[in-house]
Amino acid sequence: MPEKFGALVLFALVMCGTPGPNVVMITAAAANFGFRRSVAQMTGVTFGFWLSILAAGLGLASLFEAEPRLHTALKYAGAAYLLYLAWRIARADAASADATRARPLTFVEGMLVTWLNPKGWVTAFGALAAFTAPGPDLLLQVTIVATVLAAACLLSLALWALFGVAIARFLRRPRARLAFNGTMAGLLVLSLVPVFW
Repeated sequence: MPEKFGALVLFALVMCGTPGPNVVMITAAAANFGFRRSVAQMTGVTFGFWLSILAAGLGLASLFEAEPRLHTALKYAGAAYLLYLAWRIARADAASADATRARPLTFVEGMLVTWLNPKGWVTAFGALAAFTAPGPDLLLQVTIVATVLAAACLLSLALWALFGVAIARFLRRPRARLAFNGTMAGLLVLSLVPVFW
């Protein structure tokens, strides 16, 4: 593992830094609600990602191989939930009278989104295949991969949230905010296209 650590870090930064469902949602959340109110969502996504990598490394991949329909069901459930979240983003309007009811995802919702995020599973399985090898230290290898990816995930989410905060001042007009939220919802839907092709 030490000889592959640099490659693992690079892989983690690229996979976690590129836009996917969680990046789109955290950017929209921070733009609409601010950085501080989005922290629970960021930490929930990160912890959920870490747990999903551990689960994949400790046998979930074998379960999916033995029962492919389970993987298909998870993929479609995840896509349906992400479509629902895209609808919520498109309808979010922090300037409206309903703003007190609007909120970013909670810690638990952030975890659930990650477990239903197809890009997260592809990243987890890809990293585990590339950066672990069978042996007595497999648990240590899986833990290192999960921790590096989770750290890259948190860093990426924080940076994208800061971007969301930075553009929020340009979104003070209701039409601009509506256009931004519609664009972010559309990007979230588009991020699902590779899952089904």
